[in-house]
Amino acid sequence: MSVISIEGMEFYAYHGCFAEEQLIGTWFVVDLFLEVDTTMAEQTDNLHDTVNYLEVYQLVKKEMEINAKLLEHVGRRILVAVHQAFPQVQHARVKVRKMNPPLGGKMDFVSLTLES
Repeated sequence: MSVISIEGMEFYAYHGCFAEEQLIGTWFVVDLFLEVDTTMAEQTDNLHDTVNYLEVYQLVKKEMEINAKLLEHVGRRILVAVHQAFPQVQHARVKVRKMNPPLGGKMDFVSLTLES
């Protein structure tokens, strides 16, 4: 079993409960970890025998473009989409970070981590 990770994917998106967040937007960073049996790809050196990173990135990008109030909702949508598009993924973990959240104080980010 292998873990394929795509970390530090940056997106400008419009997720948040406040009207300003839905209007102005902010930066988000997404990390995704996919547990996959890569035995065949290790032997064949063929992209079709593993998970295509580009397709995964495009899937995450598509989900990030759909506005949501909660990181929980965004994270779950990403996990559901990954499992639907890539049935060979046996386990997945996603971390969604909202950079510079408007919480009235200085902080780098808030984040949510979900697994399925």
